[in-house]
Amino acid sequence: MYDVVVVGGGPSGATAALDLVNSGHKVALLDREGRIKPCGGAIPPRLMQDFDIRDEQLVAKVNTARMISPTGRHVDIPIENGFVGMVDRKDFDPFLRNRAAEAGADLLTGTFLRIERDGQGPAVLYREKATGAEKRLPTKLVIGADGARSKVGRAEVPGGDKIPYVLAYHEIIKAPAKSAVYDPVRCDVIYDGEISPDFYGWIFPHGDSASVGMGTEVSSVDLKQATAALRNAAGLSDCDTLRREGAPIPLKPLDRWDNGKDVLLAGDAAGVVAPSSGEGIYYAMVGGRVAATACAAALASGRVKDLRLARALFMKEHKMVFKVLGSMQNAYYRNDDRRERFVSLCHDVDVQRLTFEAYMNKKLVRARPMAHLKIGIKNLAHLTGLVAPTRI
Repeated sequence: MYDVVVVGGGPSGATAALDLVNSGHKVALLDREGRIKPCGGAIPPRLMQDFDIRDEQLVAKVNTARMISPTGRHVDIPIENGFVGMVDRKDFDPFLRNRAAEAGADLLTGTFLRIERDGQGPAVLYREKATGAEKRLPTKLVIGADGARSKVGRAEVPGGDKIPYVLAYHEIIKAPAKSAVYDPVRCDVIYDGEISPDFYGWIFPHGDSASVGMGTEVSSVDLKQATAALRNAAGLSDCDTLRREGAPIPLKPLDRWDNGKDVLLAGDAAGVVAPSSGEGIYYAMVGGRVAATACAAALASGRVKDLRLARALFMKEHKMVFKVLGSMQNAYYRNDDRRERFVSLCHDVDVQRLTFEAYMNKKLVRARPMAHLKIGIKNLAHLTGLVAPTRI
């Protein structure tokens, strides 16, 4: 009998498993392996601090973000007094899973099938990868951390089958030499309706390789063709392609993360990816941590209502950031004229500083009210067309 079975061994599930075993619980971590999520791989220093991620897990350290408009204009935003770390999910996810296993979690490889219940409580049924046999894991609680199209969520949690998502696709390529169009310490974010009509494209350095991709909610867009166009425009068409990956990325946190008795969702399964930026690793790991906290509370108290703590704790800390980023995406991502104005707004030093302070520390910065007021006025001016896009 396990205290908790965690379904899904990405950053969220692995974090939940690690926290639970470190608090003295018996945990199984079930992962199907072999799947690599398309991801730019950016992690802020706050993540490294909160989750004990050392420099050796990084494949690059980025010191600049370049925002590129539909007409090819760009603004380089320096990352002052720090860096953004880059990881490759091919290596980062197994590291997190193995760390949880070394701490005491039972790491199992297989495919989740369903949850069954009898008088003793729930049991997770899965198909073991090595043998193909159907196995059963009796448990007290289940954490579903199995992605945006969570099988656990769809079967167990109200609304879990209706989560909106963006389809993301990227290609990992052999990194070219530094040039006018590629810099191994710079992330490029491309706002261009020809690449993505409602999101963005990216070129993120990964040391010896690079992630080139895009995302969209528009089903008619050919993701591979759009990525090929992005590579061509950036002069990366001739670079060797090492692997290709695609997956859904959720757009909005679910209104409910638990089923009211024995199942709790975490990470992408709960919809915790930041709007506008699409940042997911940090929020996934926070989601795993609050899920572990809620499960530990429910196991200690015997009150299933304590499972609600996961969403309450997450939203208390991050609801306002998600709201602001969602408003920004709705305002600026709708057409190329708005995207031009957004890149123009990024020229502003106050915007740059407050944006990266919020990104690095994962909190809205309240220390400079005049800067916020100035940004609000400038934002309104750009949205209403009172100022023309900056030309370079």
